Amino acid sequence: MDVFGFLYFLVALLATLTVHESSHAMVAYYLGDPTAKMRGRMSLNPIAHLDLMGSLVFILTQRIGWGKPVPINPANFKNPVRDSALTALAGPMSNLILAFAVVLPWKYLGDYMPRFLLTELQYIFHVSIFLGIFNLFPFPPLDGSKILGLIIPKSWHRGYMRYLMGGMKYFVAIILIDVFILKDFIGFSIFHTTITYLHDLVSAVLWLGT
Repeated sequence: MDVFGFLYFLVALLATLTVHESSHAMVAYYLGDPTAKMRGRMSLNPIAHLDLMGSLVFILTQRIGWGKPVPINPANFKNPVRDSALTALAGPMSNLILAFAVVLPWKYLGDYMPRFLLTELQYIFHVSIFLGIFNLFPFPPLDGSKILGLIIPKSWHRGYMRYLMGGMKYFVAIILIDVFILKDFIGFSIFHTTITYLHDLVSAVLWLGT
């Protein structure tokens, strides 16, 4: 990636992370938990939402990454499991909505806008889809791990809570092994390949559906 490509990517990353994380905070507040709002996480300032490790992984792989987890207090929700899952789902859904929003001017006005703006819209479109899809994987600290609470049996709840609290360190290790070690043995990264396939599928649906 050249310097200009990196700058386009960086702007797209900041924009998509901000939309993703602030959406968590807004939905949590709407559902009765003001924790994220009190800590400034409803802000549209990208700095408030950056996670050092998640951002570095995203820059290195250009496929996978995450923002700083939004603090919530499930005790403030009427239905803690359901509302925690809805709050988590808000992030990936906001990314898909953002991708839909930028594909419209790209597709229908692209021939009439400055080249740099068209390129930035394309970066935002692709980065937003990658971020949304990756965060649906059911591993802490990703949103999918919290959405999982909606579908598992109640009898698994205690083990599920332990999984949420202790799973991040193992997930980071799995990501690093998959991206930087495993692909040298099997010829490809499992996460990279899976996410790229899903990205292409979602991209095609959004492009053809508009």
